[in-house]
Amino acid sequence: MPFLSLTSWSLHRNLGPLRWTRWDEHTRTPFTDTQEQPELLSLIQLPAELAAKGFSSMEVCHFHFPETGEDYLQNLKQACTEAGLRFYTLLLEYGDISSPDEFRRQSDIAWMKDWIDIAASSGAERVRIIAGEAEPSDREALLRSIEALRELGQYGAEHGVRVVTENFKSLSSTADNCLEILTGCGDLIGFTSDFGNFKGSDKFDALALTIPHSESIHAKAQTNADGLPDEIEFTRCLDIAKEAGYKGPLTLVYDGPGDMWEGIERVRKLAEPYCSDRR
Repeated sequence: MPFLSLTSWSLHRNLGPLRWTRWDEHTRTPFTDTQEQPELLSLIQLPAELAAKGFSSMEVCHFHFPETGEDYLQNLKQACTEAGLRFYTLLLEYGDISSPDEFRRQSDIAWMKDWIDIAASSGAERVRIIAGEAEPSDREALLRSIEALRELGQYGAEHGVRVVTENFKSLSSTADNCLEILTGCGDLIGFTSDFGNFKGSDKFDALALTIPHSESIHAKAQTNADGLPDEIEFTRCLDIAKEAGYKGPLTLVYDGPGDMWEGIERVRKLAEPYCSDRR
């Protein structure tokens, strides 16, 4: 059976500043763009809080790391160990490995390798890497992405970290491209399916194609202006996962309005019947 997990994005208004990574075309380097948010809960405190609420694992966006020194990373790893909570995936929210700009591409690959090192030190089992920003019809971009993912997957394996990608951003917005990436990379990378990222009339067919290959699912419900989930749509996604025999984490994603914990609980009530309490 699947088990409950939570992404730090579901608490992005509660975990302190968001440290977005951007590309500066003038200096040709990545930089940090800080978006202020209140810190109602620190990242170090998060594992114990999630374990107390019955979650089995967590996924953390890279921009929620307030620092990346070795002492801090070891403290985060210890916090997970003490809470009995798996640090399932470190989610990298930056980088375009499909870029035709070779300098930019190599810079982003180097940045990602640094974060794979960070994942290894902090105890993360996986690192999620975005396949690319290129249009899904761009064949050359898809091949560049596969080449980079193979390199990063090998680097991750050498450091004890599994590299995964996701149906996230333009290049991997179609099931066909996702499957071609997986075929091209073989065992070097894994996959995450996000309920909310495929669009259009073939969304459910696309999920049915990718979920059997997925090591995690981002269980994102579509919400209205009041933060109430579309229960019929979300349950249909969960049923697809069940029919596929999916057994990994259902990582709840809430990014709607209002109190984030309340929003998480609304999604949890729908997802929990599909889960066990296994850790």
